[in-house]
Amino acid sequence: MKKEKLQCDTAREISIVEFLKKNGFSPHRENHKEAWYLSPIRDESTSSFKVSKILNRWYDHGLGKGGNVIDLVLEMNNNCSVQEALLILDRDIPSFSFQQQNAFAVLKPEDEIKVEKVMPLRHPSLINYLLKRKVNPKQATRYARQIHYRLKGNRYFAIGIENISGGWELRNPYYKNAAAPKDYSYFSSSKQMVNITEGMFDFFSLISLYPDLAIKSDFIVLNSVSFANRIKNIAADYTKVGLYLDKDPAGKKATKQLLAHLPNSVDMSAIYGFKKDLNEYLTALNRRQHRL
Repeated sequence: MKKEKLQCDTAREISIVEFLKKNGFSPHRENHKEAWYLSPIRDESTSSFKVSKILNRWYDHGLGKGGNVIDLVLEMNNNCSVQEALLILDRDIPSFSFQQQNAFAVLKPEDEIKVEKVMPLRHPSLINYLLKRKVNPKQATRYARQIHYRLKGNRYFAIGIENISGGWELRNPYYKNAAAPKDYSYFSSSKQMVNITEGMFDFFSLISLYPDLAIKSDFIVLNSVSFANRIKNIAADYTKVGLYLDKDPAGKKATKQLLAHLPNSVDMSAIYGFKKDLNEYLTALNRRQHRL
């Protein structure tokens, strides 16, 4: 309880403006004191969601409620638990670390990830990381790249997939980061079917499990469930939409929303049974086959 309180105290210092930016929300108008957005927690056509930059608090005038950044994450993720909200903040704000317990209000320029080189994915440690997650490197390297980047004066490299806005989702054995701008990824070759996963490794797991799927399907990787609304119009053009989202509260909520909006969509999460996501299922499947 004491540890969680410390985490909450630190997390509340995260800039709401920065968190919204990382999740693809830009203000419709702003000044040095406040920013106004279309609400990230409900549909609206007029921006009535206000963020006070001075107080670092939000207020949704349409709902008549507001709070700090943790309250916002709870609202955006179907009233998930506080601990789940802390994990989401840790994931979406790369320079925030619960281990370091460093409080900050906004990202400084030196905290921004700067991509320096994009090349074919071939570094042994990254290939081994794919293998450790039971992903077929031959399948993953068709879509992923090896990204060399700088953060806080230090150089790193990672597996990366590019999003439609030119940003990158970045993964290596030690870090889960993103190079802004954050958005969903779309791999299209004009197929009639599209399959949607929540994250990079879910996508890699899907094409490892079903390597022939790329012959007949396009793919969308949300990179954050908050982008589910963004892909509705694209997905509506396909004759079949497969949904492979996580089985946590946020994933279930996004799946429900997409099923309601897309009559051509099918929830495929039954494939991974009681596992939380596709990669957890793939890992367990390989472990079981190895025992046999």
